[in-house]
Amino acid sequence: MLVQITPPVARAAILFNPETTPYADPLIRAIEEAAQPLAIAVRTAPANSVSEVEVMMAEFAHEERCGLVVLPSVFVVTHRDIIISCAARLHLPAVYPFAFFAADGGLIAYGIDLTDVHRRSAQYVDRILRGERAADLPVQQSTKYELAINLKTARALDVTIAPSLLATADEVIE
Repeated sequence: MLVQITPPVARAAILFNPETTPYADPLIRAIEEAAQPLAIAVRTAPANSVSEVEVMMAEFAHEERCGLVVLPSVFVVTHRDIIISCAARLHLPAVYPFAFFAADGGLIAYGIDLTDVHRRSAQYVDRILRGERAADLPVQQSTKYELAINLKTARALDVTIAPSLLATADEVIE
């Protein structure tokens, strides 16, 4: 998604908290694999505190055509206001893990539809309360994803979003 903005990103940092993102390794590998044919240099940016996030983002912002990919975790959700405002202040285009990040001022958000996840969780609880054993229930993987784009943030960052990406968005925030 960061190559579908103008100017396109040539380098991406993957922001995550190692303590609250135990599944970071497969996500990082997937991002690296996707970035390779696009000639995007990827580096990991583990951060255990808000101050580490701010330092990493400030260092990374000095590089030309850089962007940020934020992995989902309790840490980034809890500190999203600081992460979003720091990215805006440093003019770092970023992709966030949930639609509410774009609503809060993030540039692009792509991730699972949390409403759908909660609805399906309630169905599991109902099945358990009706006597089914939790161990007998199948593991479900998210199948519904949301793409949200904040055009106000795009203007502030002085980037243009490709019309093809805008056309696929579930939500475009003016």
